[in-house]
Amino acid sequence: AKYRLIDIPLSNCINSGLNRMYVLTQFLSVSLHRHLRQTYRFDNFDGGFVELLAAQQISEDAEADWYQGTADAVRKNLRYLTQPGIDYVLILSGDQLYRMDYRDMLRTHQECGADVTIAGMPVDRETVRSVGVMRVGESGRIAGFLEKPKTQSEIDIVKMDPAWIDARGIESRGRDCIASMGIYLFNRDTLVDVLNKTDYHDFGKEVFPASVRAKKVFLHLFDGYWEDIGTIKAFYETNLSLASDNPPFEFAR
Repeated sequence: AKYRLIDIPLSNCINSGLNRMYVLTQFLSVSLHRHLRQTYRFDNFDGGFVELLAAQQISEDAEADWYQGTADAVRKNLRYLTQPGIDYVLILSGDQLYRMDYRDMLRTHQECGADVTIAGMPVDRETVRSVGVMRVGESGRIAGFLEKPKTQSEIDIVKMDPAWIDARGIESRGRDCIASMGIYLFNRDTLVDVLNKTDYHDFGKEVFPASVRAKKVFLHLFDGYWEDIGTIKAFYETNLSLASDNPPFEFAR
């Protein structure tokens, strides 16, 4: 309808009081740019913006200039993040459907004294085979990460005590694993340091696992509707579910 996937993270930001947003785009993005220009306008006194940072193709070295992954995209735009007055950087995906107040995540980050905080949600053992799963210590610090565990022995490595989840105000309901939602909050200096010292291309597959080993990485626990709709199949199925008589997610709220 009138919404696009990018409206989800942007509206979550605005409703969380965050109004300085960069959108990193790449292929066939003209209509997306038009939508953003027409939709998000801030007055001169607000100080907010939605700035488009599109990848540029250079004929002499096209491979070097296209974004090679999520981390590479941010690395190529670090000059915008090293300006004065920036303490934290929130990295969001443009292909997820959920509603979250990021101020709660920032509060978790500050209270834990974290270098990096990642949002995660409880999942059951059937779901766990299609997501990245985190092993979390008693304090909430991430102790390990396993991408799409397949065997029972692999799942046992990252499983949590359901009582730990219940103790944090979220009903475990048989869910004993914590899935990564791909939402990352960095101290600005930590993010700049990690990207400058490595050539990692992807946050989920490279930056986050490496940060678990070298930095103080903590969990922000979330429990609500969340759907990754980064494939045509997931996009189709999610649209059908939202068109049902009792949809699992309400846009107007």
